[in-house]
Amino acid sequence: MQNVIYHRDILNQSGIDMLSLCKGQLEKAKESFVNHDSDLAEEVVRTETRVNALDLKIEKDCEKFIALYTPVAIDLRFVIALLKINSELERIADHAYSISKYVIDIDTVIPPHLLKAVQFDTMFETVMNMLDHVTEAYENKNVKIARKVFKKDRILDDLNIKSFTVLEEEIKKDNGIIAESLILFSVVKKLERVGDLIKNIAEDIIFYIDAEVLKHQKKK
Repeated sequence: MQNVIYHRDILNQSGIDMLSLCKGQLEKAKESFVNHDSDLAEEVVRTETRVNALDLKIEKDCEKFIALYTPVAIDLRFVIALLKINSELERIADHAYSISKYVIDIDTVIPPHLLKAVQFDTMFETVMNMLDHVTEAYENKNVKIARKVFKKDRILDDLNIKSFTVLEEEIKKDNGIIAESLILFSVVKKLERVGDLIKNIAEDIIFYIDAEVLKHQKKK
């Protein structure tokens, strides 16, 4: 029993480490994108190797935990949830990587008025708040905190939908910003997808703690 608890605690800490690492990747990707900081973008690209290594380690450790202890009930839900959370975090880090690659590969500064028009800061702050919520929910096994993510995801969806019309209007005013608008629209879409992945993590946490499956439930 002590071995089970010991290895479960190690797995749990790995999940916390992955959350922290991916949060850092997103923060740096945003800063590099807004400030067109290629050095910071390069740091995100280099750190992707660490993300991938931790992703593989968590997968292997989860498989080993299942093979050694044949977990049931909450222990089984934990390891299943962690495998899914790990995969979703790795995809979040991929989006941070892709945003940083724009900075490295395309020498285009996004005009501040475009960032303001699509409420880029609001979108990013919402994403980071969502990540904070799932981190707290995961660490403290708090379902109530995990559920806060769903409302914030709707805010992201709304801003994402509006961004197309907003950028269309900006291009009509100045067709010299088409390239910058397309890049920004792509990054906005990536943030919206990150929000969806964080929502999935919240659902995984709720499944782990309360054995409640939220995936594919019809919206009321």
